[in-house]
Amino acid sequence: MASHIVGYPRMGPKRELKFALESFWDKKSSAEDLQKVAADLRSSIWKQMADAGIKFIPSNTFSYYDQVLDTTSMLGAVPPRYGWNGGEIGFDTYFSMARGNASVPAMEMTKWFDTNYHFIVPELGPDVNFSYASHKAVDEYKEAKALGVDTVPVLIGPVSYLLLSKPAKGVEKTFSLLSLLPKIIPVYKEVISELKAAGASWIQFDEPTIVLDLDSHQLEAFTAAYADLESTLSGLNVLVETYFADLTAEAFKTLCGLKGVAAYGVDLVRGTKTIDLIKSDFPKGKYLFAGVVDGRNIWANELASSLNTLQELEAVVGKDKLVVSTSCSLLHTAVDLVNETKLDDEIKSWLAFAAQKVVEVNALAQALAGQKDEAFFSANAAAQASRKSSPRVTNEAVQKAAAALKGSDHRRATNVSARLDAQQKKLNLPVLPTTTIGSFPQTLELRRVRREFKAKKISEDDYVKAIKEEIKKVVDLQEELDIDVLVHGEPERNDMVEYFGEQLSGFAFTVNGWVQSYGSRCVKPPIIYGDVSRPNPMTVFWSSTAQSMTARPMKGMLTGPVTILNWSFVRNDQPRFETCYQIALAIKDEVEDLEKAGINVIQIDEAALREGLPLRKSEHAFYLKWAVHSFRITNCGVQDTTQIHTHMCYSNFNDIIHSIIDMDADVITIENSRSDEKLLSVFREGVKYGAGIGPGVYDIHSPRIPSTEEIADRITKMLAVLETNILWVNPDCGLKTRKYAEVKPALKNMVAAAKLLRTQLASAK
Repeated sequence: MASHIVGYPRMGPKRELKFALESFWDKKSSAEDLQKVAADLRSSIWKQMADAGIKFIPSNTFSYYDQVLDTTSMLGAVPPRYGWNGGEIGFDTYFSMARGNASVPAMEMTKWFDTNYHFIVPELGPDVNFSYASHKAVDEYKEAKALGVDTVPVLIGPVSYLLLSKPAKGVEKTFSLLSLLPKIIPVYKEVISELKAAGASWIQFDEPTIVLDLDSHQLEAFTAAYADLESTLSGLNVLVETYFADLTAEAFKTLCGLKGVAAYGVDLVRGTKTIDLIKSDFPKGKYLFAGVVDGRNIWANELASSLNTLQELEAVVGKDKLVVSTSCSLLHTAVDLVNETKLDDEIKSWLAFAAQKVVEVNALAQALAGQKDEAFFSANAAAQASRKSSPRVTNEAVQKAAAALKGSDHRRATNVSARLDAQQKKLNLPVLPTTTIGSFPQTLELRRVRREFKAKKISEDDYVKAIKEEIKKVVDLQEELDIDVLVHGEPERNDMVEYFGEQLSGFAFTVNGWVQSYGSRCVKPPIIYGDVSRPNPMTVFWSSTAQSMTARPMKGMLTGPVTILNWSFVRNDQPRFETCYQIALAIKDEVEDLEKAGINVIQIDEAALREGLPLRKSEHAFYLKWAVHSFRITNCGVQDTTQIHTHMCYSNFNDIIHSIIDMDADVITIENSRSDEKLLSVFREGVKYGAGIGPGVYDIHSPRIPSTEEIADRITKMLAVLETNILWVNPDCGLKTRKYAEVKPALKNMVAAAKLLRTQLASAK
């Protein structure tokens, strides 16, 4: 029985690629140094899978930044502003598209479906001249072959690539991106021909968009694309891989009817209903790659249950046509549990990271072939039983409090307009008030202090002294820049979710459980294994300390319950909304303690609320109801004069704007600049927003420093659709990934732009 892995994490078990990328970007190492690190990582990944007995090992799932950007490079679809003149795309052009450079901004970045991974959005139009401009897929196949590993090259499928794209600036928004299929198919044909010539016998096309709510025209595009590719694909075994949700009956019929395709990959973790379609109408003679091992969470597979599912499917598709696989790429999980030396043994026995999931896939394939490892299956069953019965998982008081929430919608007693009036009397802010989103640059010295305190190399007194000094530096800088509402810079936090999880019950933490978010940015999601509560205040000391350093309003900085949920590895033994309500109650306690401590502005970030939106529209209303309710629970008990902010970033918000309004925050700061200000189109179309709003005026994920004039122009565009008295001026997101040399001039220009507009508005009266 064969086994397959959809894709694998790229960063390395100890973030080797992250450090190599940042060293290269900082001009501390060469392109050759970066390429060597990458080659070593690829080699170790291929060898690991081969040693584990995996038959279908993927190649071209490695990326220096993002697999969609890799496809943009393969197709030569470089926006003109980057000055690319043809030929093989090198690092300069590639990283300029991803990160921007001194003269031009980066391409838009948004979330990959409903994950915390981000991709670079292709910018396309009728005038793009596609050409084969990156041979990465072929080069990596050859590289693996030279190491003695025959891999399955993976490409983003042509239809998904176009459906994930957007019309370039200046192109009509109604432009049909699918009309470009005849222009990109010839490039795909060149790539396929080269892979065949290099000896590839299988090829994998990732077409995850087929799980979305697609119309008949969009589904027909899949049929047309693979019909056009059929003759070129002749002689290859073709796998079309889908993931993240069930297939609709129409999508399943389309998938199974694709010309030249021998195998279909399906997610049977988040797409359990697809099993019924397979049982009723799976095409004879085709392969089924059954994704039974979860690629998006870190819980050990229930092997006995998965084996039962596989045996049912085997009876349908045939013994020689069933392949055991992961539900999606393992990119979304941590790399290797072996590196976790500080997790306690009981919790560790419940987990499986990417390396362990590879072993699980092979163990299931072997069991299906009649070679079951009884000891491995017995240990797995014992761990599953331990998790179900462990007293550390359940807290009856928490469950009771969460259950009691269902009788109310937890709205503040006064409407937002009256609250804003009361807050203005207390805060006395100017028109177009300026603020930042929370974090300030995390310097090497600051990281060293936190690391040494965690390792008990410095005392708590020395740690507190160092953090206070950093807060004072950040406060003084903001006062010098004349920012209106300040932040303390979050120097005590390495990660916005991890920081809170460490202080909540029901959470466990890893040492090296890093997951790529975008580029070199990695996060270390906490593991929610049990019921959640807040034993002690979490931020009150630092927020109070910061407020004592200034007469200006100081924001208390919290992460909201939905974001903590969506940016954690969440327990899978109860509905997600129940865990979210538990977190909301814990954050509510913190909000009320901050208010008692004299903090008049409290920001509860919900950066990931949109990210958790189910892929199916039929499931949106239920998710948004409990997610928005969870946010309101956190702040329903504060006074009218306490101003509640929230923040959202890097997603498409336009389709959930009414739910954002229903959150009933006093002020929302929201990403806007990198997405070509598409957020503003909602307000141009007549949506009325009465609360404060700060659409980001510049992109913090690029090192580029915007001018005062550029920022003023952005603010002017905002004033065309938003009332002057509700508009705030702020960056797109937190500043932790930037350097002070970039932050200071950018914020200086931002404040200057706000003051320029204030003067213009005053003189126009």
